[in-house]
Amino acid sequence: MPRAILCVLDSFGIGGATDADAFGDAGSDTLGHIAEHCADGRGDREGLRSGPLSVPNMDRLGLGAAGRLSTGKAIPGLDFPGDPDGLWGYAAEVSHGKDTPSGHWEIAGVPVRFDWGYFPETIPAFPKELVAKISEAAGLDGILGDKHASGTEIIAELGEEHVRTGKPIFYTSADSVIQIAAHEGHFGLERLLKLCETAREFADTYNIGRVIARPFDGESSETFRRTANRRDYSVLPPEPTLLDRLSDAGRTVIGVGKISDIFAHQGVARVLKGAGNDQLFDRTLEAMEMAQDGDLVFSNFIDFDSLYGHRRDVPGYAAALEHFDRRLPEMINRMRAGDLLVLTADHGCDPTWKGTDHTRENVPVIATGPGIAGKSVGGRKTYADIGESVAAHLGIAQGPHGTSFLQID
Repeated sequence: MPRAILCVLDSFGIGGATDADAFGDAGSDTLGHIAEHCADGRGDREGLRSGPLSVPNMDRLGLGAAGRLSTGKAIPGLDFPGDPDGLWGYAAEVSHGKDTPSGHWEIAGVPVRFDWGYFPETIPAFPKELVAKISEAAGLDGILGDKHASGTEIIAELGEEHVRTGKPIFYTSADSVIQIAAHEGHFGLERLLKLCETAREFADTYNIGRVIARPFDGESSETFRRTANRRDYSVLPPEPTLLDRLSDAGRTVIGVGKISDIFAHQGVARVLKGAGNDQLFDRTLEAMEMAQDGDLVFSNFIDFDSLYGHRRDVPGYAAALEHFDRRLPEMINRMRAGDLLVLTADHGCDPTWKGTDHTRENVPVIATGPGIAGKSVGGRKTYADIGESVAAHLGIAQGPHGTSFLQID
């Protein structure tokens, strides 16, 4: 019986979304703009990288071809000669948002057809009654932040005051989210997690998708660093996902990174965590060794989004893509006969775009495995086709929202 490895390169969009204008993102193109900047020297950083974007392994599998199909434009540096070796194409999102839960749930076969709640870009950002209820229930003397912010920047700004006063740092973003940062030692990790559980209860009234615990350590604004103990408290998907269907069929889903958190810990039997893409890649290789026939390894590589997309860091994003690409043969070489590897993304986060938000984009659909011949899978109308292709490969019933691309003539 075959296995499947599904890797989400978080925020690695490839432009071309026909509804991008409705999100203020017409023309956004994470891959294309990174490649353009690298080609003309704007992607160089001393000691990190230089020159055109170099991702030969993903390009050989069809990344460049997928980008050209999505946007109709050539991508500098991605010019693999001849036909790609993998299955390649793109998928469009039909969910109402461009956020992490919507993207992942749709990949797993369940598009989000409702609108999330969001907080205004004001100071304060959170409703007074929400803060009051959380504070009373959790025994807080007050909070810090209460605004839209970058996680690393707000820790540098308010971390020392947090340690001094004991008040946790609350902040949000353009996503449907409440993020709470606190020091693992001075505030306590378990106390932070309990606080986030409390916040999750009150967030439901506002239709907020996630509450995220953001623990950090260090002793000054210069040394504060977020730890690997992040925890996401998500609402449940509105109907059974691919993960649930696999679980019901007696299969094991191994979630790497924040996958289990995104699905509210439903349908994921084993969880492997890691701090950063390199550790997450290592955990994915470990998961591949654990996975038995019929199982799914589902991994999220967060750094592309959190470290480089939101921070609008083109050289950092390019270097991370190149590093992932250099390691990709390790994953491919561990595949067994009958395995399927899929590389995709959950949304875009163009590091050349205005602001710090995600961008509405198509995502790459790249697949390979022993005995799988390269061909185009075209432009898929929904991310759900990715999950249904995995379902077909693993021999379980198809869901109602997508169609497998594994039967392309």
